[in-house]
Amino acid sequence: MKEYKLKINGNDYAVTVVNIEDTIAEVEVNGIPFRVEIERPAKKQSVPLSRINKPAKVEANIVRQPTSGLETVISSPLPGVILEVVVKEGDSVKKGQKLLILEAMKMENVIESSADGKIVTLKVNKGDSVLEGAPLIIIG
Repeated sequence: MKEYKLKINGNDYAVTVVNIEDTIAEVEVNGIPFRVEIERPAKKQSVPLSRINKPAKVEANIVRQPTSGLETVISSPLPGVILEVVVKEGDSVKKGQKLLILEAMKMENVIESSADGKIVTLKVNKGDSVLEGAPLIIIG
């Protein structure tokens, strides 16, 4: 059982991951139980929580892939729904450029590029539900 104390947009949350089996996670948020369906089976590794500096512009997790060395994976900083995808595969992007909008906790969060490059893979579409740490876009 993993326990986290989160502060999101000034609100404190006590989150406990009770159990994860295949595509179902049992969690408690401030003592309220939830069953969360995951699109694909969860890995046995934990995903680090991202830090949120501003509610309007949320910084996504950035992971350097050791296999390629040059790719940047933009991951979801919070669970939510993709409201808009601004870019498409093959587009060139600059650091700080708006990539997509993620609705999380009834707030629209702009996900920006953390690096210059080209969109190699879009992992999400408008309307998709995503979990925290889910890969959204790969920039090469």
